[in-house]
Amino acid sequence: MNRSQKSQNFFPLLVTASVLTFALFATSLPVLGGQFNPTRNIGDQVTGWTKLPGTDGKDHSLEDLKSFDFVVVVFTCNSCPYAVDYEERINGLAKRFVDLKQNAVVVAINSNKIETDLMPAMKKRAQDKSFQFEYLFDESQEVAKQFGAVRTPEFFVLNKDRKIVYMGALDDNTKPDLVTKRYIETAIEALVAGKPIEVAETAPVGCLIRFERRRK
Repeated sequence: MNRSQKSQNFFPLLVTASVLTFALFATSLPVLGGQFNPTRNIGDQVTGWTKLPGTDGKDHSLEDLKSFDFVVVVFTCNSCPYAVDYEERINGLAKRFVDLKQNAVVVAINSNKIETDLMPAMKKRAQDKSFQFEYLFDESQEVAKQFGAVRTPEFFVLNKDRKIVYMGALDDNTKPDLVTKRYIETAIEALVAGKPIEVAETAPVGCLIRFERRRK
């Protein structure tokens, strides 16, 4: 066998070995995000937040909600039209948790820092709309980054262990009259009944969170 024939026989073996090596390496890599979330996956545990200022003039932490079995975290704001359109539905969700005596609570977090989204505007919005939930300001934007939130509104359901059991949209249509699937309510009903959640992740619909760009 001459040198040319040896090279031709060796090349396919080299390619095969390289493909197998890459496949083994790829399967060993951690999954960083879900189908629609770049950072978080279902089952991930979050540390949440500490001492975030609220529109009620108090500081709030996730630990304050330890008596609740489920925490619905929604990243929202004043300036996004999608977020504004969902305000009544978020209010309704918070009220239903109380009416149905489901041990769940809603917390809204705003991570935008333009003037119309700062605390004075947040307080006015909460008062004008009679928010039935905590409305907190994530000035550092670190809480949104921790959750991998990118849009407003974007929803997360945390269980008693504060693991993410659902993330994405509140429902399946931005127009309330056309909604046929209420993902958050269905997820919590399943959890209360001890059943698996059929739809654990959906694509959030809304404006992009205005993350500050940092100079390198």
